[in-house]
Amino acid sequence: MRINYNVQAMNANLALNKADARVSKTIGRLSSGLKISAAKDEPSGYAISKRMNLQIEGLSRATQSSNDAINIISIADGALQEVTDMVNRMSELAVKGATDTITDDDRKLIQEEIVQLKKEIQRVADTTEFNGQTLLDGSFDLKGYTDNLSVKVATYSDETPAGRYALSGISLVWNGGSLDADATLTANDTLTFPTPDYPSNTKVSAVDGTLLTITGDGDFSITLDVEALSGQTSVPTINMDITGLGAMDMQIGANEDQIIGIRIPALSLKLMSIDDADAGTQAGASKLIEDAKTALTYVNDLRSRLGAYQNRLEHTVETLGVTNEALTSAYSGLVDADMAEEAVEYSTAQILTEASTSVLAQANDRPSSALQLLQ
Repeated sequence: MRINYNVQAMNANLALNKADARVSKTIGRLSSGLKISAAKDEPSGYAISKRMNLQIEGLSRATQSSNDAINIISIADGALQEVTDMVNRMSELAVKGATDTITDDDRKLIQEEIVQLKKEIQRVADTTEFNGQTLLDGSFDLKGYTDNLSVKVATYSDETPAGRYALSGISLVWNGGSLDADATLTANDTLTFPTPDYPSNTKVSAVDGTLLTITGDGDFSITLDVEALSGQTSVPTINMDITGLGAMDMQIGANEDQIIGIRIPALSLKLMSIDDADAGTQAGASKLIEDAKTALTYVNDLRSRLGAYQNRLEHTVETLGVTNEALTSAYSGLVDADMAEEAVEYSTAQILTEASTSVLAQANDRPSSALQLLQ
């Protein structure tokens, strides 16, 4: 019998410490509900869980961003519905003004209402906002520039490749303050555009007011505003910079470059072809009938574009929701504790702690029995 070193007590103490550590660990899991709460619990699992949590948080923010985009489109579409109603009213007034049963004095009254409708359309374009940003004034349309202040890029199609385009040789025929459409088209009938800068079959295809449209294969289209060249017989040699930039970029994913560019073309009286609408005469009213149809087509095209974006974004939100749900389930399986399993572990560890405590107490008493040998 040895009394200097109580190996049995040391073994019992070691077992007690291990059991106590199991109890502490289990209590931590039961109280937090987490299987992995620190890197020491499972280093690789901890790193994976943090990456997954970052992805989940990003998906939640992307869903909010997508919903914001849907709300933006709803605001713009609501405003365009009012514009549609106003254009329809202008068409109705134009039909009324084109008949011989009313006098020029009556047409002046009709024109007064048309003037107010035009002002309201322009006001809607200038003031429709979301979070302080105007939506219909061209702020989120694709941008294009020229090196001549007298010629402006009014708009261009989505299919027009970004790049620089040289332009020269376009003839202009004016009739008052507007281009003579037929004469201008005829004057440019034989004009050729160099390839490969321009696609095949590029030509001056449409003239409306002071707007001149160049089109080519592959839905290539650029519309120029040449109002500042009024009275001149040709467009000077210019260089156009078609940037392909300017759309509203909305983050629709948790990773870099997962964006959708929402292009909202400008709403303006000129682009709608009703900037010079005048029903004060029978001829003007007759012309306005056709111009109102053109305006309605422009607004309908704009609304169709926004509707397509909205449908896409609604599918995006659904996809993000499914992905978020699956990732959250995987994340939960990785870090969440199984409460039933932990309860069993706690009971086992508690029993071992109590048993180790009892055995340690007995082992500590053993050396004292050596005193009986001295009696």
